[in-house]
Amino acid sequence: MEINGVYIEDTFAEAFPIWVSRVLITASTKRWAKIAATEATGFGCSVIMCPAEAGIEKYVPPSKTPDGRPGFIIQICHPKKSELEHQMLERLGQCVLTCPTTAIFDAMGDMAEDKLKVGFKLKFFGDGYEKKDELYGRKVYRIPIMGGEFITEAKFGVKKGVAGGNFFIMADTNATALIAAEAAVNAISSVKGVITPFPGGIVASGSKVGASNPKYKFMVATTNHKMCPTLKNVVEDSEIPEDVNGVYEIVIDGIDEESVKEAMKQGILAATRVSGVKKITAGNYGGKLGKYQIKLHELFE
Repeated sequence: MEINGVYIEDTFAEAFPIWVSRVLITASTKRWAKIAATEATGFGCSVIMCPAEAGIEKYVPPSKTPDGRPGFIIQICHPKKSELEHQMLERLGQCVLTCPTTAIFDAMGDMAEDKLKVGFKLKFFGDGYEKKDELYGRKVYRIPIMGGEFITEAKFGVKKGVAGGNFFIMADTNATALIAAEAAVNAISSVKGVITPFPGGIVASGSKVGASNPKYKFMVATTNHKMCPTLKNVVEDSEIPEDVNGVYEIVIDGIDEESVKEAMKQGILAATRVSGVKKITAGNYGGKLGKYQIKLHELFE
């Protein structure tokens, strides 16, 4: 298959189930809401070493938020529901409650499969001076802080989502691959319910499970040597075509499989429109990692 003259390999991206929360952070200005959202999603690239996967899903204008202020929806994801709650408490309590003028609301809504008492647990910061209330048709806690009050919804919805949707962009130069990856991330940002958790939405490193070097068996993950352009003439099992000198990966987490599929489709379409892109492929482990196998060709049927 070719799209815009770019070869699409007949392979699949292997993804796995993950618990997902969607939190709306509002503030007095868009700038402060963005600062809080950025802080709360830090160190959230991959659960290989990060305590959670997290990212900013989208901006929400004042006309569509409960309190009529600008906000951002973030996602925090973890394979274990109990650990997801722990990450929400830490990230929202340390990175959002501490940020000027912020408030937090559940953004999962009717899609939730369960609800966590995150706001109820955060309210203990109020040391007994907090107040239970109902604002904007939601049950909230009002926690006194130096900046006035921190408003948190009492419960936050969570559901089983999908993590690890991915595709690789192979191009003639590293600069071309990066331009295409940026175009892909921009396109994906318009898809509801997904995040691209790596820096700027782009994976530069690429990894494989364990290590092929017997001296490095203590490593959980190491560089994906098959996908390193500088090794294409060094390792026998290189998967880099001769005319490719730059590779970037896009990883996508989302609230369901359909959202991740749509994000992959839009991202691939955007990447193939960049001159110099040679090939699109995807990462998998032969079906041994996760139950979701998202086939690249089926995205365009």
